[in-house]
Amino acid sequence: MTDIVFWAIVATLPVVVGIKWLRVAQREHYVAGWTRRIAFGWGTARPVSWWPILAAAVIEFAAPVLAEDSVWRAVGVPVVIYLIVIWWPWGLRFRGTSSRLQWTSRLRRLAVLWLALSWAILATISALSLSYGVVVFAFLAPVVMDLALGIAAPMEKALSKKWLVAAQKKLRQVNPRVVAVTGSYGKTSTKGYIAHLAAVKYSVVPSPASFNNLMGLARAVNDKLTPGTEVFVAEMGIFGEGEIRELSKSFPPEISAITTIGEAHLERMGSRASILRAKSEIVENAQTVVLPIDDPDLAALATRCASEGKRVIRVSGAGAAADVTVDPKKGTVTIGTDTVPVTIASVGHAVNVAVAVGIAHALDVPLALMAPRLGALPTAAHRAETQTAPSGALIIDDSYNANPVGAARAVDGGAAMAKSRKGPFIVVTPGMIELGHLQVERNAALAARVKAAKAELFVVGYTNRKALVSGHPQAQLFPDRSAAMAAALTRAGASGVILVENDLPDHYA
Repeated sequence: MTDIVFWAIVATLPVVVGIKWLRVAQREHYVAGWTRRIAFGWGTARPVSWWPILAAAVIEFAAPVLAEDSVWRAVGVPVVIYLIVIWWPWGLRFRGTSSRLQWTSRLRRLAVLWLALSWAILATISALSLSYGVVVFAFLAPVVMDLALGIAAPMEKALSKKWLVAAQKKLRQVNPRVVAVTGSYGKTSTKGYIAHLAAVKYSVVPSPASFNNLMGLARAVNDKLTPGTEVFVAEMGIFGEGEIRELSKSFPPEISAITTIGEAHLERMGSRASILRAKSEIVENAQTVVLPIDDPDLAALATRCASEGKRVIRVSGAGAAADVTVDPKKGTVTIGTDTVPVTIASVGHAVNVAVAVGIAHALDVPLALMAPRLGALPTAAHRAETQTAPSGALIIDDSYNANPVGAARAVDGGAAMAKSRKGPFIVVTPGMIELGHLQVERNAALAARVKAAKAELFVVGYTNRKALVSGHPQAQLFPDRSAAMAAALTRAGASGVILVENDLPDHYA
């Protein structure tokens, strides 16, 4: 009986808890280290999430006193602990609503590796004490998943090489002009603007959605590039230094651009200097570089690129003198000595528009052709998209906007709309993440801005709850977005405005 229970627990515990951690690993792009960050983030943001581990530990240490029967200690206690620890962290679902597990080939390989490691570790620990082994393994499961991810990374890179080789071959065959865009934020929107402006003269294919890593771009080329494509616009993202260098070598750009250097990667990168170095890798293989000089660091990079013999197109979204100047206040675009009046769609950040115009100019698109298109810039999905609810309330879906500058702009825009509609203005948000040591400060500032706009704040979840409430003490609290939206729609009535600012997948607290 004891042996049966031992092997049943050892065999099934990694399978059960693995469902949670495989989903987290997949949502965090299979990057080692982030599974345990998410796990212990639950404990920080929502202390109640620790109760299964704490309860199991109490039972384990109290068992010798409370359970005099040796069979109960050997069999019953481990089973009870098993049934408790599988719920850690309390609140993290086995099956996600916003992020369900996708059983890709890569995930299946990771699952096999996870099980092999977990069974070996759990069996070793449990040989001393089964109940003790169950508690320790459940607590260490996120660390074991990160270990599996670290071991799998070189294997996955080798397995994916064939897709990269195929993409590079296809890129040579089709031979489009390659435009590469990166930035702390604004990449996806700017990519859409570039495709929109360049399409007046060329056949353009942008990389879809946020396919901005090596395999994402390889898939974009393999699936989307067709004979006759003249321009391929590649969005390039980062998790660390060296990644954009690898992307630029694999998909060499003729023209490259940086939209902004901001705080969106501080959690992963540590400092703005590191972000600047990583983003600047995009200019290394480009013949033409488009950079917004409103940022002193990017202005300095432009000077360095010019000294290296590159063609540099300096742009400004603040009306400063540059090769390309977008002046939102005057409603003009200037290229060289040519200035034309334009109507710039309200969805466009001026710096993103300026970069897109600069790239279109580098592609030899005449200003007279691109200017009329600036009034109809495409809106990236879930970025300031507006819709009217059946009740009549206006909903601004800005749920993919997760940076402080964009969030502030969205609040100001929503407040202006609310004034014209004469209804309540409600901001629904879980706050912003991956801002490192500035996360608390930036979320508190966002909440204070909401309060200054005379808006109501509906806080979703627990991750940034304390920071948001500190900036807006009257904020209302909700466990998830669906509950917050239901309350917001009721409060907004027929004339209110609801801004949905950022969203977090449900593996966050």
